[in-house]
Parts: sequence; structure tokens; C-alpha cells
Amino acid sequence: MEFRLLGPVEVRHGGDVLALGGPRQRAVLAVLALRANEVVTVRALVEAVWETAPASADTNIRTYVAALRRLLREGGERLVTRPAGYLFAAAPDEVDVLAFEELARRGDRALSERDFVGAAEFFERALELWRGEPLEDLQLGSGPMMDIVRLRERRLAVAERHAWALVGAGRHADAVAEVRPLLARHPLRDGLWEALISALFQAGHHAEALDAYERMRTVLAEELGSDPSPALRRLHQRILTVDPAVSGPHSTGVPDPIPRQLPAPPPSFTGRTTELATLTGVLDKAAAGGTVVISALAGAGGIGKTWLALHWAQQHLDRFPDGQLFIDLRGFAPDADPLAPGAALKAFLQGLGVAPGLLPADADALVGLYRSHVADKRMLIVLDNAHDLEQVAPLLPGSPTCAVLVTSRDRLTGLVTAHGAHLLPVDVLPESEARELLARRLGAERLAAEPEAVDDLLTHCGGYPLALAIIAGRAAAHPGFPLRALADELRDGTARLAALDEGDPTADLSSVLSWSYTALPTAEAEMFALLGSAPGTELGVPAVAALAAVPDAKARTVLRALERASLVQQSVPGRWRMHDLVHLYAGERADQDLSPHTREAALDRLLGFYLHTAENAERLINPDTQPLRLGPPGPGVEPLTFDDEGSALAWFDTEHTNLLTALRLAVARGWHRSVWQFALALDAYHVRRGHLHDDLAAWQAALNAADHLDDPESRALAHRHLGVAHADLARHNEALEHFREALALAEQADDLAGQARTHHTLAWAWGRRGEYRPAREHATRALHMFQALGNPVRAARTLNQVGWYSTRLGEHTEARGACEAALEAHRRHHDREGEAHTLDSLGHIAHHTGRLPEALEYYRQALALYRELGHTYSEADTLDRLGHTHLTAGRADSARVTWQKALDLYHAQHRTEQADQVRHQLSTLDEPNGPDAKEG
Repeated sequence: MEFRLLGPVEVRHGGDVLALGGPRQRAVLAVLALRANEVVTVRALVEAVWETAPASADTNIRTYVAALRRLLREGGERLVTRPAGYLFAAAPDEVDVLAFEELARRGDRALSERDFVGAAEFFERALELWRGEPLEDLQLGSGPMMDIVRLRERRLAVAERHAWALVGAGRHADAVAEVRPLLARHPLRDGLWEALISALFQAGHHAEALDAYERMRTVLAEELGSDPSPALRRLHQRILTVDPAVSGPHSTGVPDPIPRQLPAPPPSFTGRTTELATLTGVLDKAAAGGTVVISALAGAGGIGKTWLALHWAQQHLDRFPDGQLFIDLRGFAPDADPLAPGAALKAFLQGLGVAPGLLPADADALVGLYRSHVADKRMLIVLDNAHDLEQVAPLLPGSPTCAVLVTSRDRLTGLVTAHGAHLLPVDVLPESEARELLARRLGAERLAAEPEAVDDLLTHCGGYPLALAIIAGRAAAHPGFPLRALADELRDGTARLAALDEGDPTADLSSVLSWSYTALPTAEAEMFALLGSAPGTELGVPAVAALAAVPDAKARTVLRALERASLVQQSVPGRWRMHDLVHLYAGERADQDLSPHTREAALDRLLGFYLHTAENAERLINPDTQPLRLGPPGPGVEPLTFDDEGSALAWFDTEHTNLLTALRLAVARGWHRSVWQFALALDAYHVRRGHLHDDLAAWQAALNAADHLDDPESRALAHRHLGVAHADLARHNEALEHFREALALAEQADDLAGQARTHHTLAWAWGRRGEYRPAREHATRALHMFQALGNPVRAARTLNQVGWYSTRLGEHTEARGACEAALEAHRRHHDREGEAHTLDSLGHIAHHTGRLPEALEYYRQALALYRELGHTYSEADTLDRLGHTHLTAGRADSARVTWQKALDLYHAQHRTEQADQVRHQLSTLDEPNGPDAKEG
């Protein structure tokens, strides 16, 4: 069967024209055939048949379809019922509309391959299918009008390309005959005028061609008030200047131009030596291997990708003698959608000298024509600001002689996978290159005059090229202003982005970042804003999952999407960071786009995750610690658990900065119970790692918070730990004051456990002052209390204290008995930290009772345990004592090595007094009498 819609509607079968029934039934068939092989809804058919549908419309449609099924049954199963409507099944050669489209596509392909004769034939066959206006004998509703308008425009476009094919085939007179009647009906169509003028020109009728140009210019001026297009103006110039002898059946009158489309090189380009060398190396390697080189530069907005690409391109123009193509694909433009690949291809082809009228409508044909034009040419194609692989792939040449540079905020991993592109991440500038950028813009003398202000500017800009450029521009505009004024303006993090706003969206960091943000899907945009509300700029996946109340897998997926958009980076596997300026922008988005409830709930989940995980880690490090009194984790919070002390300490090492930031956030928001819970959760870790100043700050905050709680026990605990923190830093008077407050509060509350712990810490504080008798008295009182409480672990630790202060008082026999009993108890109760402390005590006792080999063995056992536990604070003290034992035993070299290790740890822990003492011991090793071998 033949279904003819391009004119009066007809169905032919075996040479006969079938009777199709009434006008509405004919309309139903026409609409179904017009959209052949697509499902057409009943509602669409109703709108096609009636302007105002009756109540029985749906029933009537089903009746018409049933009648048409009977009518067409000899042609096979034509009308198929689908849940959403009906589908008319037909082969391309059965419906003239389908045949027209197929012939037009084949013409486009032939045109793209410069087969003008074949193209003209296909287009002619397509146009011959038209017998009038589409569906011209039907009275239709509004539904099919868009289809009819599209077909009319399609016919005109095919006629225009037919004319260009005729021009290319040398059939100039036929082209003129084709175009003139079309121009009579469509006098404002540029492509038709260009085809007419080109046909006349190539036929040698220069005067007629110029006359046609003038008529076209007059029509445009009178009707539209506009000038001819650039393509028509270029054609006019060719007619005026080019020798007609160069014209031929396959040219437009001039040789193909060599495009030079690169923008001007960036001013004051600085640094990027590694990236520039990488790009050159990739080009060299690809040239040797005979493959297309594709380099993808990925990075955040304002990071300098385009500058890098253009600077490199300008340095290597000699390697691309056949030209350079450049296009801004507007992948993340604030005021427009990404440029369609077809539009980019047309722009490139026109740059390569292809007349607009010769540009095929078919997407595949456009790609083929583009690749044909760049084949075997040594060209550079720069695709700037790409959105995704779908936009880039059609623009890639097929010739190994071409090179492609792609810049994008997206990492374009698909381009790497599918096309072998070389991904080059573009990050912030290192400090030296950032300083050089400022020096080139402002002069070295101005920077040298205010070195501290320059340091602050560099810190606040964080190596971000756009931020540096903005600051350099502001400083250059006011050469008399001190740089310190700019640095102070940037100091306030809440106002820093405003200070980087120049009023130009393309030179305003917030605006540039907003283009990436607004392109994000909803889930990714919300995650980005949540990350901006979080304390800290580097988070692990579990923390992000808690922040957003999503599973780890979902958090990882969204983070990878944000990484592709160059808004976050994976610093190490599983941890994601934001540049400080990006984090500030994300925080602004959180304030504007998230409700206060959403932000508060997210922060509550994040702090809950940190607290619960810290408690789990603390329990492994110090099983005898006091509980944090946390409730169950909130919805969406999955705290981490740990298999051993090593993994717990490793988590603390990784998250320490974030935990301190979370504590400060709790302080700022007045979450008082969380403040002292954080201090307690961090306490054992701080002591083991020797983070003494952090411990002091945490407990000072905890004490301030406890003053807001109706909880004497919390205040007593804060005073006690703050006393320890002061004593660790040799602030003995402050320590004793806090211990007395803690003891008074415990006694008022009749808290025996609190009293015992406070006496234990008082003993330790007096011992740190070198007053061992009151130290032993407090230790003895604590021992009796722990024994009365039935706490064997604490009792054993306090018994070791009694032994330690006894040996410091010279009572070594009593000391040894107490410490040996403590050691047995620690091992029985698997308290490895207590065991290590007691081995250290026994080492000291053995040293001072002349049993040096025994002392060495005790110290080595203690050090092995401290290292297993990650207890670097006590490890440093034991190393110091071991050094004295080595020296007493005549092993000066061993003493030197051991003290150097102790010195390194003391430096890392900022324990200045101890470091100075060990440094003195090391300096006297080479003196004739050596250091005091007895005590040190």
C-alpha cells in the first residue's frame, strides 16, 4: 500500500485508490500516518479531528480506528493498540512523508561528501513526492498544524539545498531556475539569495550576480531594517575582487580559507610550567604514534583553564599551519543553554569556507562534512567551556593530523574512556606562581614594600587565579592605596567573596562559581550547599553521608558528580575537599537556598556522627574513660566502629582538625553539652599524641559550657581535666586550682568516684611539680577509694602511682613491690596502657637500684607497648629515661640515638621545656665528663 499525505490524502493498493470513508475518519488515518511508527494518543486524535470536540469524541475515535482496521486489513497489521493510544506501522517506502525524509537525509549525506550530482538527484526525487500542500483536502483541528508547518519548512530547506547541489554540480542555469520562483514567495531567506548569487557568479554572470545582491540588500533594508549576513557580504566581496578564472563547478570562487579563530593570548600569563610541558609532551607522543591527540583540561570556574589552553596554543601556532578553530561551547554560561553540537559544527564549517546553503540539516551529515574538511590538515581545534561528552564528541576530527584542546568544569571521564583523551586537572597555582602573577601585574617593588600584606593576600586567595586577577586589578587601579587595605578587606571570611566582586559577571568569583552551581541537578546542588554549611573543608564519605542523611553509596555517587563538575576534589581516596573560596560560596548557597531547619538538622547529624564515632574510638583507646552520656544516633547517622586501637587512632589522626572545628561550631551555637562531650571524647587521643595545647583549649571550652548546665558532675569533670591540661604544660598553680575546684564539687555531690579520680590527678600534678610526698598521699587516698568502689583497673593504675612516687622518694623496695603488684593486675585485666606505664616505673626503679640490664628490658617493653598504642606522649618520656640508662651502662652512642628520638617527639608535641633539657643532654655527650649519668 501507498499512503500519500504530501497533497490530497490518498491510499493506493494494487493500482486502486481506496475509499477512506468520511472526512473525520480520513483525518484520523492521516494523523496516524503522518506520525507513522509513533504512538498517538486518543487525545491527540481528538484535537486533530475537531476544533470543539463532542462528549462522544473518544468513542467516535475508537469507531473510526475499527473501520480503518477493516479497510486496511489486506495490507497487514497496520493499526496497533497501545496502552497510551494507537500506532500506525509502516515501512519508509510506504508513506510519502517517510520516503521524503529518507531521500532528504541521503541527499544531505551526499552533500557532506561533496557528491553534488548524487545530492541533486536525491533532492529532486524527494521534491517530486510533493503534489501540493500536506493534507490539503482535510479540515483539521489544531493538533496537526505544527506537523504541517514543519513539513512546509522542511520542503523549503530541501529545495534550497537542491539549489546548492545544482551549483556544486555545475548546473548553474538549473539552480537559477530553481531559486527564482522560491525567492518570489520567500524574499527574506538568506540561503536562497546566496545560492542565486553564487550560481550567477560561477556561471560568469558577474553583473547579474551583483544586481541580485543589491536587490537582496534593498529587500532586507525595507522589510527588516537589517544588513546582509556576514556570509553574503563575504560573497559580495569575492565577486568584486576574485578573478572568475578560479571559479569552478566545485568551488565558491575562492580557495578554502585558513581559519585563525584563536582569541588574543591572555595578558600577564604566569606559571603553569608543568601543565604546559604535559600538553606539549602529549602532542609529541600522539604525533609519533599517528593518533588524534585530545587533551581535556578540567577544573573549577575561574581556575584558569582557558588561559592555559590559549597560552599553550599561541606558543605552538607553527605546528598548526592549516589553521586553528575556537568556539565557546557555553557549557556553563549563566544566560544561555549549552551550544548545540550542530550549531558549533555549522560555525566551524563556515570558518572553513563552506557556504551556509551547503550545510546539511542532518546531524550525521554535518559531522561527516566537518571531518571531510579537516581531514589530513594540521589543525588545532579548541573547544572551550564544554558541558559534557555528548556536546564534544561530534566536534572531534577523525584525522590524526589534528589536535583538540577541550576545557570544561566537568572532568569528562567519558571522553577519556571512549576517545582516549588525556585528562589534565587544572588546580590552584602554587604559592611561588601566585606571587609571580601579582609581581607581573603590580611590580616587584610594590610587593617588596609590603611583604606581610602580600603574604596575607596570597593566603586569602589560596592560589585561585581569578581571585588573584581580581585583587591585582583592584590594586593596579589604585596604585597609591596600600596593599594592607586589600588584605584586611579579605581577612573577614564572611565578606571575602564580596571583596572579590568587580561588578562584571565574568570577573566576579561568586558569579563564575554560580554558573557551575546552577547547572547541577537538584540532589547535587543540595549536597553542595550542605557541604558549604559544614565545618571544615575536607570530609570523609561517612561524614558527608551523615550530613545529607543518605547512605554512603549515595554520598559517594553525588560527590563524584561534584568532582566531575570541579566543585570538590578527592584529596585522598575516600576524602573530599573544597577550596576555601569555593567553600565560602557553598556556604552562601546554603544560607540562601536551604531552610534554617535543613541546615540545623544537617549540622546536628554531622556533629552526632563525629561524637558517636569519637566515643567508639575513645572506648578502644581508653576503656576506663567516663561515658559521654550520648543518646542513640539520630536518623540518618551511622557512626563508625573500629576493630582495634590502631584503627581508632588512625581515624582520630585523620579527623582531628574536623573534630576541633566541630567543637568550635558547638561553642558558637551554644550547644553546651556537645562541647564538653567533644572535649572528653578527644581527651585520651590528645594525651597519647601530645596535643597539649589543643587539649587545654578543648577543656577550657568545656568548662565554659558546663557553667551553663545544671550539672555539677560535668563542671567537676571539666575542672579535673582542665587541671591535667594545665599541668601537662607546666602551669602548676592553675592546675592545682582546678583540681581543688573539682574535688570540692565531687565532695559536695558525695561523688566518691569523682573524688577518687581527682585525687589521682592531684597526685600526678604534685608529682609534676617534683613534690613527691603530697603526690604519694593523694595517690594513696585515690587507691583506697578505687578499691572501695571495686574498680580494679583504676586501682592498679593508682597503685603504680604509689610505687612511682615512692621510688622518686628513694624508697625503691616499697616502690618495686607496689609496681610489680600493679603490673600483675594490669595484665590480668588486659589494661595495656596501664601495663606500659608500670613497666616504665619498673625500669626507673631497676636503673636506680643498679640493675641496668633489667632496666633496659623494662623500658624496651614499655616502648613497644606505647608504640602499639600510639602513645607518643609517654613514649617520649620513656625514651628520655632509657637514654640515661644507656649512658650509665656506657653506651653513649645508644644514648645519643635514643635522646634524638625523644627530642623529635618533644618538638612535635611542642613540649619546649623537655626538648631544651634533652638538647642540653645531647650537647654535653661529647664533653670530657659527659652529662650527669644519674638522673638528667
